[in-house]
Amino acid sequence: MSLSPATSISNGTESASKRQRTGSTDPSMNGESSSAQPPANIPKRGARACTNCRRGKNRCEGEAPCRRCQASGTLCVFEKPEKKNAQALSSASVERLSRLEGQYLVMQSQMIGMQSSLDRILSAIQTQQGNGTLSASQHAAASMYSQSLTTSGDRAKSFPPLPGFAPPPHKYASYGIVPSTAPSTDDESEDTLPRSSLNAPIEALQGLANAAAEAAAAPSAETSRVKKRKRAEPIPRNAFPHVVEKGLVTDSEARELFNIFFAGCHLFIPLFDPVYDTYESLMERSPWTFDAILAVAGKIRSGNGPLSSTFYQCLEEAQGIARSSLFGPVVRKEAVQGMLLLAAWSTNGWLPSGHAMRMALDLGLHRALEKLVEDNGKKRSEEEERNLVVSARIWCCLYWFDHQMSLGTGRPIVLRDENSIRHSRILLNHPMVSPTDVRLVALVDLIAQKTQIYETLVPLNGQVNHNTLSFIRRAFVALDNWWSEHDELHRHTMDQESLLRKILAGELHYAKLWVVCVALRGVAWDKMPFEQRELAFQAKDAASNCLTIFLNSSEYRAALRYAVHDSLVTAAFSGLFLLKMANLFPTELDLGAITAQVEQLAQLLSDVAAERYALTLRIMLANLRRKVGMASGINNPAPTMPPPAFAENMIVSPAFADPAMPPPFTMEELGFVYPSDRGIVSPAAIPVWLQEQSLTDLGLPVNGSDGVFLQMNGANGWAGDFPSMPEAW
Repeated sequence: MSLSPATSISNGTESASKRQRTGSTDPSMNGESSSAQPPANIPKRGARACTNCRRGKNRCEGEAPCRRCQASGTLCVFEKPEKKNAQALSSASVERLSRLEGQYLVMQSQMIGMQSSLDRILSAIQTQQGNGTLSASQHAAASMYSQSLTTSGDRAKSFPPLPGFAPPPHKYASYGIVPSTAPSTDDESEDTLPRSSLNAPIEALQGLANAAAEAAAAPSAETSRVKKRKRAEPIPRNAFPHVVEKGLVTDSEARELFNIFFAGCHLFIPLFDPVYDTYESLMERSPWTFDAILAVAGKIRSGNGPLSSTFYQCLEEAQGIARSSLFGPVVRKEAVQGMLLLAAWSTNGWLPSGHAMRMALDLGLHRALEKLVEDNGKKRSEEEERNLVVSARIWCCLYWFDHQMSLGTGRPIVLRDENSIRHSRILLNHPMVSPTDVRLVALVDLIAQKTQIYETLVPLNGQVNHNTLSFIRRAFVALDNWWSEHDELHRHTMDQESLLRKILAGELHYAKLWVVCVALRGVAWDKMPFEQRELAFQAKDAASNCLTIFLNSSEYRAALRYAVHDSLVTAAFSGLFLLKMANLFPTELDLGAITAQVEQLAQLLSDVAAERYALTLRIMLANLRRKVGMASGINNPAPTMPPPAFAENMIVSPAFADPAMPPPFTMEELGFVYPSDRGIVSPAAIPVWLQEQSLTDLGLPVNGSDGVFLQMNGANGWAGDFPSMPEAW
């Protein structure tokens, strides 16, 4: 049967399209017929039809657009056929994938280079802005870049201005609006690209590139030099003036306060070198630290009297600068000193000490000791050596203080990197050693041992068995070895009666008391076996030795006015533990000697304006006297002093007393002059650890000293009767 020409042409077209879809090659290309090639994945018949034809089950030509869709005026769509059985990649595909991965790595490297280049451009423009030497095109580029930082909403308005402390006029400590590009250490050869610039428009980047090209075209004497490594940007000038420069404190009064601080405060927080950290030096290097030192000294100078206006002004200035550092990078290591001082002499130093820790990490101070011991054959300059020594001293002190805050309050330890302090003893043999470095190294070694002991005893939850007792004995031996080793180091430069050696011995006895109290946490007295009873008496001996050192050393008694919270807890908790033991064993202990010791300690703490701890001791003394029927006071002296100012919030009328509860304490029982018919101590103000139902609990509370001593609720974390200062928010 013959076919019409139209039919032949149609069949020929269909055959050609079939060959094209099956991927056959032209015989003239390789000299072989198309039948010699293996057929590629031929799609099913249903997959060769468009969507409309498949839905109507009509025959489709397989080419877009088909005649049916053209005639009906609908959109002709061909769906991609599914590959149910995916075959393995051919060698060509693997090679192509490898080539793409290589191209990706090259692009990534180029992006890193662009990042560094743009960062240098930004640094050059901002430096020229500060010198006022920008050209017209550079002004336009810088303006365009600044606009790009605030295109996605006005971010500057999301950071409220602090009272009296506006952002500094440079890129440092500017609340994160213009991120800093200064490297934290000299090891970082390249700065980091500000995160905000990643969202900058292309026009801003182009403007920066043009400005850099103009700067490169200008003649310069440094073009012939080859820079091996980009130098770190110089530290900018201080953003805030100190109190003397602002006229808030006279120079003579500031020098007086500075001398008060270095008369004893630096012994409890061994953060400074009196030879290097002089009045003029600290004033110039760090107004923040300078103001904090004057604030601490102002509080100490006031004693039990009213706080002076100088204290208010110095504290407000120091805390104001501290708040301005919350949203901006810090470029001076002395700033960590200032924040640590504010934390150490506060009643609640947990938050500021955590901020100081992160400031130090951002500055790279945790690597200072390692750099100090490494010997790479390069001789450091005197300035570089001094910076490393100061940085190492700051880090060791901060490491000890942060761990002590965690163990003392029952909070988790934030930093667990013991490697950062393993070379701490290099400070003792360094030519730039400070007189207090020997105490600092002893504190670092002690806190490392206490951390290990704490992590072993806490999971036991008061289950004192044979293994626990063996561990405590080993811990006591380790503490004795620690004291012997460091007392020998102290002996090289100090005599037997020196203050630092007395402090070291007191810390040994308190550490033993602390170990037992952690082990006895949650143990009830009526369930304590003989071994635990003996353990409690060992702790009693340690507490008694600790109080003896405090009361018998005239230098130690005089130095308590400079002490921080941790040192005051050492004395006060020892007295509280002795009073609890006297409640449990009134016939086995010398109650007269114990009460006489604790009364002396309470009076000493009152004399040095540590009323929080003194009043806590007086409450426990009054409780013991009630129980055993003892007379109050040494030789029964009549009370003569009024209650401390902060105790006014704890005094309530007797009409509010609960008949179901034990009778509350009157002011006269606590040794204060106050009308007994008008004021009693509110039972709600007394911590649970001191109340009647907890007198048999010898263990340390879970929240540490926060659950033992009366809460001050002082403004800004500082004890006193002054009104609250402006806060950050």
